[in-house]
Amino acid sequence: MPFSQAFHPARDHTRLGGLFYDVVEPASFPMHRLRYRNNRAAATVGLDTLTEDEWVEHFGRFKPLPGSLPHPLALRYHGHQFRQYNPDLGDGRGFLFAQLRDDTGRLLDLGTKGSGRTPWSRGGDGRLTLKGGVREILAASMLEALGVETSRAFSLIETGENLERHDEPSPTRSAVLVRLGHSHIRIGTFQRLAANAETEALKQLVTYVRETYYPDLSVPEDGNEALVLFEAVCGRVARVGAQWMAAGFVHGVLNTDNIAITGESFDYGPWRFLPRFDANFTAAYFDHNGLYAYGRQPQALLWNLARLAECLLEFAPHAGLTDVLSRFPALYERELDLAWCRRLGVRPDTVETDRALRHAVTLFLETSGIPFHCLPFDWYGGSGGAERALNGERGDLYRDSAFAEARGLLEKRDPVASYSADHPYFSGGQPCDMLITTVEALWTKLSEQDDWAALGDKLTEIDLMADALGQYRAL
Repeated sequence: MPFSQAFHPARDHTRLGGLFYDVVEPASFPMHRLRYRNNRAAATVGLDTLTEDEWVEHFGRFKPLPGSLPHPLALRYHGHQFRQYNPDLGDGRGFLFAQLRDDTGRLLDLGTKGSGRTPWSRGGDGRLTLKGGVREILAASMLEALGVETSRAFSLIETGENLERHDEPSPTRSAVLVRLGHSHIRIGTFQRLAANAETEALKQLVTYVRETYYPDLSVPEDGNEALVLFEAVCGRVARVGAQWMAAGFVHGVLNTDNIAITGESFDYGPWRFLPRFDANFTAAYFDHNGLYAYGRQPQALLWNLARLAECLLEFAPHAGLTDVLSRFPALYERELDLAWCRRLGVRPDTVETDRALRHAVTLFLETSGIPFHCLPFDWYGGSGGAERALNGERGDLYRDSAFAEARGLLEKRDPVASYSADHPYFSGGQPCDMLITTVEALWTKLSEQDDWAALGDKLTEIDLMADALGQYRAL
């Protein structure tokens, strides 16, 4: 058998029924060349023992995994796109290919991008560019290493077609991507049912999401299932938003169909990482008004959660939903404090001291113009990193009076238990980055020289950083 004992297939999504998806067929591609295989992620779901041919058969030709979904499912949803409602969305170039459980029993999805046309393609070709696939690998890998709760790029197979795109030099190479994530149910999934007045199906979805993705969430006898679920979702979304901000990550397209009901970050298109602290920095060239700029991401998430609340008015009191939304800013602020503690590798303390540290560090980032990713690298471990920071390349900046407040707070902080000053990542002297210049240089090597070793080297560098930050040790 090609599957290990850790392989536990599931098909839970089919319990929702045909109102939620369309059965579709994958595209037939002229070529299947495996370009990326996430063996670490595959081991968590028992797929690491597949041969290369078996891998391509399942994740390039989409032969069903035994015991999982018998056919791919294109999921149905609506959504607000840049705050304009669009009822013509849905999986237009992807589908839910399989579901599995990891060794903790958590349900996971294998979803695709670039796997062909569906009823929701809206005239598109249903394909993904190779560059788009590589960018998703880089974004997901970097975010995971920085401690962001994210889907993981699972597989990338080049498919041998020439695609025409207005935002890339064309014709450009094609690929099909598979991602491993906790769920592909979105706020837009709820919006579709609410817009179509499918009340019973909406109620079914509330129960399904609570039981499937929030199994520890109990509903008091006098409580309201939808309200309790909404509060839990707000907490998850606040946490991932805070993680983005501490990572200096700009998602780029925070439409309601891009917000997973589990709060997990996913679907990486025009993303960027900040070169320097800039609240107005945008990732998408088409975001002309900066709606989804770095500093407006928390506001965008709250706006999207308000749209979810509207979908639940049939089942939860308006006052209760409003109260939950009113508590989001304070919840987010605390999550942001904790996210910065993790980013800096220091142990959390009190609300007051954690907030003071965060404010001092981000103020210095903003006023000094230092590269965003350098300070957390230099000072990782707080008191444990002080000598490295002060004697390093940017030591003069850290001895300046402008940094005095942040320095004083950092030198009082104990490092997290996993911190090791002798880790090879820190002894290298420079942080791993994922700036657009780095991404474009990698792509140039791939596209012009077919040099895939450069991508492998970058992923190895990310793995080294992740190990230093303690991100993979729990897996």
